Amino acid sequence: MPLIGNARHLYETCPLCENPNHRPAGKADCSSHPLYNSLLPSTITWQKCDACGHIFTDGYFTAEALNILFSGAHNDQLPNPEHVERDRALAAVIVDKVSSCLEQQEGKWLDIGFGNGALMTTCGEYGFEPVGIDLRHEPVQRMKQFGYEAHCMGLIDFKAHDGFSVISMADVLEHMPYPKRALSHAHELLKPGGVLFVSCPNTDSFLWALLTQQKMNPYWMELEHYHNFGRKRLYSLLCDHGFRPVKYSVSQRYRIGMEVLALKPV
Repeated sequence: MPLIGNARHLYETCPLCENPNHRPAGKADCSSHPLYNSLLPSTITWQKCDACGHIFTDGYFTAEALNILFSGAHNDQLPNPEHVERDRALAAVIVDKVSSCLEQQEGKWLDIGFGNGALMTTCGEYGFEPVGIDLRHEPVQRMKQFGYEAHCMGLIDFKAHDGFSVISMADVLEHMPYPKRALSHAHELLKPGGVLFVSCPNTDSFLWALLTQQKMNPYWMELEHYHNFGRKRLYSLLCDHGFRPVKYSVSQRYRIGMEVLALKPV
């Protein structure tokens, strides 16, 4: 039977620019998603803001729906030595990029939504002090067992006594109902001169348009995503929250992905 009540809190305005005018941008069937549960709606409805052009779902999941969604996890989302070894080289590419923007390769590194822990463990190899947060209980418990500092909570609820040299949002910003709040809090946590790493799919890319035209774009049916960012819109969002984007690159981790490095000015 379907989920009782509404599964999503509907957005009254664009979650980025707060303009109330938006129009339908299509629907997608998410029932084949690995984490889909029959208690959840089988379709995702997308909207496009008339003012800033941002593409977002018509709403974000309620606490009841999230409990159902977070009751499971991809095998790839769970920390274990096999996953870390497989993804270590890809994580090292990210750490190298971040390090190139820092005067010293040291300090605390906050990895938001750390998943299988590959980035946390690899930045530790480089001399950083890794701290991770994740909304799923099992990855947090596993990282704690491996001796790492990990917390089961969202970014907005996370507090720290000392600032971070690096904050990474590796394919997580699109999962957050209100990205502006997340970036504001990240700015507070980051030290002046620190680096923010953000990666997500890029709607401004040729491949995004091509795969959408061919009805093969997997991100329209991505159950856990609330947003589809383009490079231009992401850059303006980062600037609005006190960051200075300094480097763009193509992701080696996910299809159609972009990676952006942004600094918090001194």
